Amino acid sequence: MNYVFFDLETQNLFDDVGGRDNMDKLKVACAVTYSTAKNDFTIYWEQDAPALIAELKSATKVIGFNLLGFDYRVLQPYATQIRLASMPTLDMLVDIHRNLGFRVSLDNLAGACLGATKTADGLQSVEWFRKGELDKVAEYCKADVDITRRVFEFGRDNGFVYYKSKLGSKLKTVVNWK
Repeated sequence: MNYVFFDLETQNLFDDVGGRDNMDKLKVACAVTYSTAKNDFTIYWEQDAPALIAELKSATKVIGFNLLGFDYRVLQPYATQIRLASMPTLDMLVDIHRNLGFRVSLDNLAGACLGATKTADGLQSVEWFRKGELDKVAEYCKADVDITRRVFEFGRDNGFVYYKSKLGSKLKTVVNWK
């Protein structure tokens, strides 16, 4: 089994490309994977997209947060030979949304399950990219992949994940992540 956890950061914001309907124009700034087979992270830049896609294709399952609604849509223009959404994928956001009927952020889950928080956000990442602070972009993306992996492992090991309600109560929802 080789689970590959995946996240990417973009070069542009929605406002730069005319809104959410143009995700294919956001362009990859940086992507990070964590492979359970290698037990390690790999950092990819835009020019490395073919190698990134090859790693995703080789995975038993690609795991992430909002892969179907964001990451795959941004990466798809670089993958002309495969429809990324057809790969074996666990999109934790989609799975939890299906259970709850509403969206919960990765930061919410990380705080409730792990007592951890994200280190920044996508807007900050684009700013760093534009300033040429690529090491910060890569570290932020890597931290997101690590938090995603840890939330997945919590859910896999416990059969549920915690989340915080809008009023701050710690609640849980059942997951079946193998």
